[in-house]
Amino acid sequence: MFGKQIGIDLGTVNVIVVVRGKGVVLNEPSVVAISLNDSRILAVGNEARAMLGRTPETIEVARPMRDGVIADYVVTEAMLRYFFSKICSRLERRPEVMISVPVGVTSVEGRAVRDAAIQAGARVAHLIPEPLAAALGADMPIGTPTGNMIVDIGGGASEAAVISMHGIVVSDSVRVAGEKMDEAITAYVRRKYNLMIGEQTAEQIKIAIGSALPLEEDLTMDVRGRDQVQGLPRTVTIASSEITDALAEPLATIATTVRSVLERTPPELASDIIDRGMVLAGGGALLRNMDQYLTKHTGVPANVAEEPMLCTAVGASRGLQHLPLLRRAVDTL
Repeated sequence: MFGKQIGIDLGTVNVIVVVRGKGVVLNEPSVVAISLNDSRILAVGNEARAMLGRTPETIEVARPMRDGVIADYVVTEAMLRYFFSKICSRLERRPEVMISVPVGVTSVEGRAVRDAAIQAGARVAHLIPEPLAAALGADMPIGTPTGNMIVDIGGGASEAAVISMHGIVVSDSVRVAGEKMDEAITAYVRRKYNLMIGEQTAEQIKIAIGSALPLEEDLTMDVRGRDQVQGLPRTVTIASSEITDALAEPLATIATTVRSVLERTPPELASDIIDRGMVLAGGGALLRNMDQYLTKHTGVPANVAEEPMLCTAVGASRGLQHLPLLRRAVDTL
């Protein structure tokens, strides 16, 4: 009996796991709570995320992934081991996994991901570039000699790539994505209102009222935090137009990355992209008007993929089925 075939989107913010034949079986935050007294792991995933900013000094809540790559090898391995134990019973064979990694990873960063997966219990671990996985998950015809452009806006990194014949022709990545947007909102609220807010609050603001372009009707939200001057809790009302201003800098960086890929795309493929447009994947694609923002700044039509957050994990799972065709792109990592 063959072991399970598993596709993993090992993201900075979330880990999404797809088992071949079963679909998405796990979607949890890539957060781990550690006891500092004895270095014991107390909680992983949703349970650990609930502790963010709410723990005593003896417990550290950490994100072992930073900017799409491993920042803490030991904690990442423990996190993967925990997720594997939830998916595979002890009687099952060790799974074959394919893990998505950012397009610009070094060989050292790639080896760290592969080794962590094998130490955590994988029988064999393949690596696939995130844009290629996202394009597979978005059902783009990447096996044809035509230009397919994907823009993957994740939690730690944003990547743009032009794909043809199961390979990446041109790509670029920037370590600016969802987390940097949250930081920009936190800084804006602190600067304008003298109010300190946590990263979870910043993310809630982004989801509830955030927009890449000004909305016809402003949305508002009550935000609670700590007053920097008095040190006491306080509530302010923030409008979506303010969040659009706050996000201007990280969004401009993402648009510049997309433009740099378009500028380096061969003319034949560029004409295909103008006809077909680009596809947006990743959690950042869910920001209101993100597609219109990129269309405005590049002149190329942009469409959000169906289920953009799941594209990379689904594509990694499909990559195992198409391994002989993807061998060039997968084996170079």
